[in-house]
Amino acid sequence: MDAGERVVLVHDWLTGMRGGEKCLEPLCQRWPASRLLTLLHKPGSVSPIIEQTRLQPSVLNRLPKVERYYRYLLPLMPFAAGWRVTDVDLVVSLSHAVAKSVRPPKGVPHVCYCFTPMRYAWHMKDSYFAKNGLIGGLKAKAIDLLLSRIRDWDRRTADRVTHFVAISNTVRDRIRDCYNRDADVIYPPVDTDFYKPSNEPREDFYLVVSALAPYKRFDLAVDACRKLGRKLIVIGSGQNAAKLKAHANANTTFLGWQSDEVIRDHLRRAKALLFPGEEDFGIVPLEAHACGCPVIGYGRGGLTETVRPLGDGANATGVFFSEQTPDAVVEAIEEFERNADRFDPKAARRQAVRFRKDRFEAELFEYLDAVTGQKVVRRVA
Repeated sequence: MDAGERVVLVHDWLTGMRGGEKCLEPLCQRWPASRLLTLLHKPGSVSPIIEQTRLQPSVLNRLPKVERYYRYLLPLMPFAAGWRVTDVDLVVSLSHAVAKSVRPPKGVPHVCYCFTPMRYAWHMKDSYFAKNGLIGGLKAKAIDLLLSRIRDWDRRTADRVTHFVAISNTVRDRIRDCYNRDADVIYPPVDTDFYKPSNEPREDFYLVVSALAPYKRFDLAVDACRKLGRKLIVIGSGQNAAKLKAHANANTTFLGWQSDEVIRDHLRRAKALLFPGEEDFGIVPLEAHACGCPVIGYGRGGLTETVRPLGDGANATGVFFSEQTPDAVVEAIEEFERNADRFDPKAARRQAVRFRKDRFEAELFEYLDAVTGQKVVRRVA
């Protein structure tokens, strides 16, 4: 199995180098000759390590410029993901949508590294549909029927997974709720070698770094900074960008999507990162911590497993708010500013290092070793 010819990797789609792709990359590095199945692939959008694998996109990839609108093809995804593999010793899917539906041969282990059960259908329907103004009358009923059928399909295809691994305890609970299955937890990797502090002083601005999807609720950050008259810098792009710009005033600057180097530079200088959505895990807050930057975020989901709030003594690395409202974010920012001297950049850095890349790779490959009963050569930084 070392050569990778008998390993199949599955990923929902490859359109950018985000957190999920950073989890995929060590597997592609370990097995460069493996087959990598995916719904669609935008050439050059992921790292050379991933691009070097035997990429096999689905029929959806034939649609012109599909990377611009693929999220609207949700009803077609279960059909396009009808993968059935043979001549394989191990299948590893990395899934938040349909990748886990791959069908391995009988007796072959299928390990699903689960980012979350399909959030479109289970936990965040309103964020994906109502917030976009798509639900109303008969359309709402049609969407409910569609999502009900997708949930049934999602639950059935969970039986094709022999081992679930969750990215957080939050996701482990969702797997139990949705699939009635247990899961082990292996936290995703944070590149603490790249993201590290500098000697530059903190400046008077707050920061947002993310794909600008509606469920991430960055409208709360924009509204709160407008109310307080605070400077906000937004790094990212996505379907909610235009709406956010309409909410913003002159104190908010939109930089679009930027390189990792630009993101690191801003994390080193920002007063704090604002993170108002409920995330499955949240790598960006830990990248912020790795640069010594505090986090102000919504106190639910994966963030509660990575950020130490006020009240945690000398180890505090951030502030939580309990409601997703602009006023709650305003109060959290004001609390942070009143207690700014209690946040030690070294404590934030120590917290981030707990999630470093070599820890992820060692835990993941040891897990696969135990599942397959074969020695897996570890690649650690």
